[in-house]
Amino acid sequence: MKEKLAVVVTSISKPNDVLEALADGCRKRGHQFIVVGDRASPPDFQLAGCEFYGLDEQRETGFKFAQLCPEKHYARKNIGYLLAIRDGATILAETDDDNIPYEEFWAERKRAQRAQVIQKSGWVNVYRYFSDKNIWPRGLPLDQVLADLPAFEALKPEEKTCPIQQGLADDNPDVDAIYRLVMPLPQFFRKDRSVILAEGAWCPFNSQNTTWWPEAFALLYLPAYCSFRMTDIWRSFVAQRVAWEYKWPILFHAPTVWQKRNDHNLMRDFKDEVPGYLNNSALCEALMGLKLSNEQSRIGENLRLCYEKLVSLGLVDGKELELVDAWLSDLRLASR
Repeated sequence: MKEKLAVVVTSISKPNDVLEALADGCRKRGHQFIVVGDRASPPDFQLAGCEFYGLDEQRETGFKFAQLCPEKHYARKNIGYLLAIRDGATILAETDDDNIPYEEFWAERKRAQRAQVIQKSGWVNVYRYFSDKNIWPRGLPLDQVLADLPAFEALKPEEKTCPIQQGLADDNPDVDAIYRLVMPLPQFFRKDRSVILAEGAWCPFNSQNTTWWPEAFALLYLPAYCSFRMTDIWRSFVAQRVAWEYKWPILFHAPTVWQKRNDHNLMRDFKDEVPGYLNNSALCEALMGLKLSNEQSRIGENLRLCYEKLVSLGLVDGKELELVDAWLSDLRLASR
């Protein structure tokens, strides 16, 4: 069966250089390109090669999630995932409207990858395998930035099935506000490496350049009732915890995009990241304490158990569980 790739973005921008590059690349290669809008989106958004869904169009999809998700929130990207799945996507690639694709972004994506495997349990600053600079991914606990890691050359290469794969971003990569306030940019990463994080090796991953295969589609879910700067980071921790039940490691690979970053208020970003600085280690420890199922058919139950834990920790509002239930219900319908 021929693979069907869908690229999903959420944006309130008018068509810009990034959206045009993504639309052009998808159109030339026969891929689906979905842009999910929000309240501030241009009412006359038009871009060849792009399927745009404003708020009205989202609510007309029939998805429960589209009715319940708060407006003005990145979590509306979940609607784009559901649309791609309903339309038969067998590979789902997500990025943002400020990440310009390199030519490598359009290379064939493969679930099975051969790369050096990190067997270390605990936190891993994966950026240190791609750069000699003092740089770390958004969401990594600050006390783990300089923690010891095995040398790359000491890692054993193996072929693994990785249904979740995180690509890095060059130029203005995904780092936290503290890094941007005190450290130099731009930064660029090695192009000749990939690493696989085995069970127990924690590293945050984002929603800026990430590829998903169907067995992991349930784990795409982005929470809405939490800090904006933590929604994809906390998703990544939930996804890692559930993935380990199925022996799915997480692949990190060289950059296939470079970020032309949208304007941000860095002090506001810092404020929104504080819940992560203070809670990410405890959150992951709590997730590790959960008893989950290793049956693929129960992946939705595993997802919900993780969010029940986040609610009990006071990290997300209890209203999140209604959205999780709507997501799982919509996902079942979209997957038929």
